Amino acid sequence: MSHTATATVDSRLGRFARLCWRRKAASIGALVTLLVALAALCAPLLAGHDPNEQDILLQFAGPSADHILGNDSFGRDVWARILYGARVSLTISVAAIALAMVVGGLLGMIAGYRGGAVDRVIMSIMDMLLSFPSLVMGLLVVAVLGASMNNLIIAIAFTAVAPFARIARAPTLAVRQRDFIEAGRALGYSDRRLMFRHILPNILDEILVLGSLWLATAIRTEASLSFIGLGVRPPTATWGGMIREGFENMLDAPGLVIYPSIAILIVMISLNLLGDGLRDATDPKLRNE
Repeated sequence: MSHTATATVDSRLGRFARLCWRRKAASIGALVTLLVALAALCAPLLAGHDPNEQDILLQFAGPSADHILGNDSFGRDVWARILYGARVSLTISVAAIALAMVVGGLLGMIAGYRGGAVDRVIMSIMDMLLSFPSLVMGLLVVAVLGASMNNLIIAIAFTAVAPFARIARAPTLAVRQRDFIEAGRALGYSDRRLMFRHILPNILDEILVLGSLWLATAIRTEASLSFIGLGVRPPTATWGGMIREGFENMLDAPGLVIYPSIAILIVMISLNLLGDGLRDATDPKLRNE
């Protein structure tokens, strides 16, 4: 992408951020999400303990001054594992949705811009992918590729490609008919230049809104796959893996299930608030501009 195109996208992102900041729901969601991300980033400073350090004498120990959320079945600090689990869960989810945004957005732009047989083939494949529930699709991909962080990213991204392709295609169909696109064709601009310099900035808002909403879905999918044993291998801490381990001992220590579940709930609510606020901010009927 050229410097001019990059500047155009950057200016639209800045305007997009300003519009979103005016929305109370988006502001609250963004603030909570930012705090969770900062806590995950600063996990070595905030945890106080190694998340994988075991002390059998502290098995199922309750909250204390040194272990504020207690210890799990191996005597590991629950607070430390939640913080480090946030790192893994957020990294997988953000990377997966970023990959889905790029691949799905590109496929949607190509389908909408080219039209004809190209459009029919691409969207038929996307419709086929949409016929599978996201969890089932992720389960199939991980079962084929094997359980690892990279494979989880690929699996979750694969489940989200089709929605991003559809959300990118619809506005591309409208933008490609506008006068400035026809003028670009008359001046001999290449298809690549028209798509990335002129169409992409005009459909970016819709893609970003969907991305914020699908981040919550990605976190839920990662937690679900980890819960059934197809996530990142132990002893690496993930929220879904912590719930699975805690579920086996829920009667002895219910907090082992409750604490990571609350963490997932907080992040999902904040991301949904952010997504709803972003959607309202980009709707001309709602933003009063």
